[in-house]
Amino acid sequence: MCSVGNPLFVGLTASMQYRLLGKTGLRVSALSFGAGPVSRLMVGDDVQRQCDVIKYAIERGVNWFDTAATYGNGLSEQNLGRVLDELAAASRVYVATKIRLTTEDLGDIPGAVRRSVEASLRRLKLSRVTLLQLHNAITPQRGDEPTSITPDDVLGVGGVAEAFEDLRDSGLVRHIGLTGIGNPTSLAQVVRSGRFEAMQVPYHMLNPSAGRHMPENFAETNYGNIIATCTEMQMGVLAIRVLAGGALAGNSPSPHTLKTPFFPLDLYERDRQRATQIHDVLGTERHLPEEAIRFALAHPQVSSALVGFAERSQIDDALLAFDNKSSALNWDSICGVEPKTCSN
Repeated sequence: MCSVGNPLFVGLTASMQYRLLGKTGLRVSALSFGAGPVSRLMVGDDVQRQCDVIKYAIERGVNWFDTAATYGNGLSEQNLGRVLDELAAASRVYVATKIRLTTEDLGDIPGAVRRSVEASLRRLKLSRVTLLQLHNAITPQRGDEPTSITPDDVLGVGGVAEAFEDLRDSGLVRHIGLTGIGNPTSLAQVVRSGRFEAMQVPYHMLNPSAGRHMPENFAETNYGNIIATCTEMQMGVLAIRVLAGGALAGNSPSPHTLKTPFFPLDLYERDRQRATQIHDVLGTERHLPEEAIRFALAHPQVSSALVGFAERSQIDDALLAFDNKSSALNWDSICGVEPKTCSN
């Protein structure tokens, strides 16, 4: 059981900012709580620390919590649901979760989606979630990337969009969205359908390609300025991997990074090397994790930056991004000073 202590403070804090999430009409905290496996908090077994960190996040103004059915094979949802229930906070925050379809699921997408969401709701102890997101990449052909599916799988009859819309109509989910990974052309096709309300997309100072056009020599995955396409369709945008999985915080690779096919170890090591180069350019006057958060939030279409908090102090550190009055770094200036950060 959570040891709650003092009554939960749910008012707005002076430090937190709140932004509109596209056409959803929701005002979300500019810092969101990422309950994924990289930080290890929500897929671990330290029940009291989970309670302490989540309670503190809410007290500091965080109102968006992001999880997924695949995080710890349901552990993240289970732990998040338990803590929010014990804090009596579920009605005071927004909760987003995701579904990742397997090859076997593609024969019955509506059935697979409903079964996954019903299981998520049981683990989360909720009657509905604020946002349901597709967790698969979208590419021209199935399997072009790990677990990727096609635009037709999403938009066709009996596809993901139809299944998500049915769940929204039945009240099990409030809004529907996507994860912005895969082929930029395929992603843009799905976004321009107008059937989704929000997208979470990797966006950080080592790879800002989701939010700008990149030079031809850019050596990393190019997300094709997909945020601009979301803006055309009034879709809300949530920035993920703002610390590049911990590389921009100077962390060693997490156990999840050592085994995931989506953001693998070789990418992490490149990111960590480039983060070191940027740190050397900035010197000790500017704190790199703080700058990384400010960089993501400086994009005018980014509503919130998802951060995997593991300790209360990390929440305070992240809030410094709002208190610092100096301008956010921009990618052009970073590359102009240290070209090695732009490409391999």
